[in-house]
Amino acid sequence: MPYLWVFYGIYFLIKLYIKKVKFEILKKNMTQEEIDNYAFKEVKSLAKSLVDVTGSTVKLIGEENIPEGSCVFVGNHQANYDILAMLGYVNKPIGFIAKKELMKLPGVNYWMKQIHCVFMDREDPRDSVRSIIQGVENLKKGYSMVIYPEGTRSKGPDMGEFKKGAMKLATKAGVAIVPVTINNTYEIFEAQNGKKVKASKVDIIFSKPIETKGLTKEEQSNLSENIKAIIQENLDNII
Repeated sequence: MPYLWVFYGIYFLIKLYIKKVKFEILKKNMTQEEIDNYAFKEVKSLAKSLVDVTGSTVKLIGEENIPEGSCVFVGNHQANYDILAMLGYVNKPIGFIAKKELMKLPGVNYWMKQIHCVFMDREDPRDSVRSIIQGVENLKKGYSMVIYPEGTRSKGPDMGEFKKGAMKLATKAGVAIVPVTINNTYEIFEAQNGKKVKASKVDIIFSKPIETKGLTKEEQSNLSENIKAIIQENLDNII
């Protein structure tokens, strides 16, 4: 079984490269809007296929809470499949604040750049500030972003500390925050100690958006804990 996944991984990387070559040719005659739409559809399809091949299902709850314009999705981070589930099933173009290590993944880094992901060095405070500034610029241009305030995977149902600095992405851009509760993605891979893949029933819950314009300094300071509380309540209700 592990060998099957190795072959699938090789096949997937080849597929990414072929799609990249095709896209680079098509881009020459596209507007920026057409480029964005094409990249979103390609990445959405690729991400969905990686979730579907595990036999997992994804249930979306509260999609009506997703605003029309750009926003920041703030969610708990259980597993690597959080990103794939969001990309593959949420019908809204999104980019991620992602760890810099993902830049080393051939093929993957190219498509992440196409959907306006921002890479961050979590060990470098200056780079973290640069990443937030770039993310704010993306939001002002109309691109929605996803950020995980825990900074790393919990690899289970329990959440870690939410870093307050992550909220600056939304407050500086003046856009709404949509709390996102992700449940059971860790069961796909992390719960198996990375040795095999198992089907899981994944839930993604979108809570009502929180407007950031006009918030007092105290309200801004409490954002991370308030959002964490919303997500924890959702997790408790699911369980």
